[in-house]
Amino acid sequence: MNAAVDQFLKEAQIPASALSDRVIYIQTVRKGLPGYTVKAGSKLIGRSLFIRLFDTNSANLSRFYSKKHLNRHDSEEVLDTFRVTAEAIRIWGDKDTALEWLNMPIPALAGDKPVDLFDTFDGRRWVSEVLHKIEFGEFS
Repeated sequence: MNAAVDQFLKEAQIPASALSDRVIYIQTVRKGLPGYTVKAGSKLIGRSLFIRLFDTNSANLSRFYSKKHLNRHDSEEVLDTFRVTAEAIRIWGDKDTALEWLNMPIPALAGDKPVDLFDTFDGRRWVSEVLHKIEFGEFS
């Protein structure tokens, strides 16, 4: 990881080991992320993303904030969203540039904004694949 990613994960209150170690990732999902992680994510990445992620509305999103533990499905959605976002921060070098890229239409993603694809596992995987291509110079 790098300092920008470490800071992002600290603000999100997610241990870096949950993204770097597959066993800890799975344990974290099974235990269930605390609701405050959703609140932090809403501030860091954007409230509208979490509304789509949970298929809820703005008024009901705050109910997730106070949950002691999210269920397994929701925990995995959130943790994977943080994983891809942290990956973008690592590749772009800072949070602001990464968030800017995540919120702009990308031709390699059929013109979609990366964050608009975060509501499905395959969408997040596609964004991750494009980030890897950028990292290795396959896109200008």
